[in-house]
Amino acid sequence: MSRLYLIPTPIGNLGDITYRAVKILNEVGTILAEDTRTSSVLLKHYQIFKPLTSYHQHNEHQITATIVHRLQQGETMALLTDAGTPGISDPGFLLVRECIKNGISVECLPGATAFIPALVNSGIPMNRFAFEGFLPLKKGRQTLLKKLAEEERTLIFYESPMRLVKTLAEFIFYFGAARACCVSRELTKIFEENKRGTLSEVHDYFKDKKVKGEIVIVVAGREG
Repeated sequence: MSRLYLIPTPIGNLGDITYRAVKILNEVGTILAEDTRTSSVLLKHYQIFKPLTSYHQHNEHQITATIVHRLQQGETMALLTDAGTPGISDPGFLLVRECIKNGISVECLPGATAFIPALVNSGIPMNRFAFEGFLPLKKGRQTLLKKLAEEERTLIFYESPMRLVKTLAEFIFYFGAARACCVSRELTKIFEENKRGTLSEVHDYFKDKKVKGEIVIVVAGREG
């Protein structure tokens, strides 16, 4: 029976993949990969040899209909992104939506995603939170930050290393320098770092550093 599997992949440490994910990747007919070079490293590590098809933000609108048609013909496929769970700040939503529209079974396995460990180890309340992913680069950015300044839930963002200090400075301006914050980078990797403190303290810590790696920023919500 045709089915699309969404397979979370390790965000750094290759050991952070489930036995079930490896089993399904060995069983499907085709693997859709955000970057076939990145996915090939993981697949080779687990001795998985399956046909790979590129599926990323630059071609998903062009090839989704073809993928759906192939699934309707009885194929089984797995979707991988470079790291973490497909659809979380990565391609996946468009394909899932079209599969559901066309009656194709979709199954998402549990597994790695960067913002959960960042939240849990931040020391900031985790009972209620809002995941914002990447902020808009220009249009709508200030409007969104003004709105989020009133949010009482814990806020979680993804950011690039090159924009980290600028973003922290904006958070100080809109949220206030005393808000609790944690910046996590290189999660699950050898040089994992979790810097906790106020927004002002964390900003000052990173402002003169050359920052590398994937970044998750956790910020406390406004006190009610």
